[in-house]
Amino acid sequence: MKIACAFDHAGVPLRDAVLGAVRAAGHEPLDLGVSSPDPVDYPDIALRVTGEVISGAVQRGVLCCGSGAGVSVAASKVPGIRAATVHDEYSAHQCVEHDDVNVLCMGARVIGAALASEIVERYAGAHYTGGEPGSERHARRLAKVLEIEREALSGGLPPPGDG
Repeated sequence: MKIACAFDHAGVPLRDAVLGAVRAAGHEPLDLGVSSPDPVDYPDIALRVTGEVISGAVQRGVLCCGSGAGVSVAASKVPGIRAATVHDEYSAHQCVEHDDVNVLCMGARVIGAALASEIVERYAGAHYTGGEPGSERHARRLAKVLEIEREALSGGLPPPGDG
């Protein structure tokens, strides 16, 4: 699998760990920068990765900023992107298995390189389980998320459901 990776200036401390973890997991990283502590705007970095994911050039992405929140918010604005800020190993695989997350976001001011490596390896090794027997609830819930996206893009949101 090919995984696009990008870092804003605050995410640079995780750069080597993330790229190395993608390789260690047996996948190919697409390094979209940056490698310098010179300030850059995180929305621009998020667009680098989301563009690659949406185009189909890569299957997944990893974004790093200071907290993980900024790149996650920016990436989630792109239709078709399901981004999650993850700072633990369980959520790293669960977000793919249950929610089909295609962009992992982390904060270099929140976690260190060793944990980031573990998270990336778990994320890269996970697969969406919504089509498997016994996991129909994941497919049902993801379909609802995708419907929210479609409705929002068409100018309206669905009425509240009954749960």
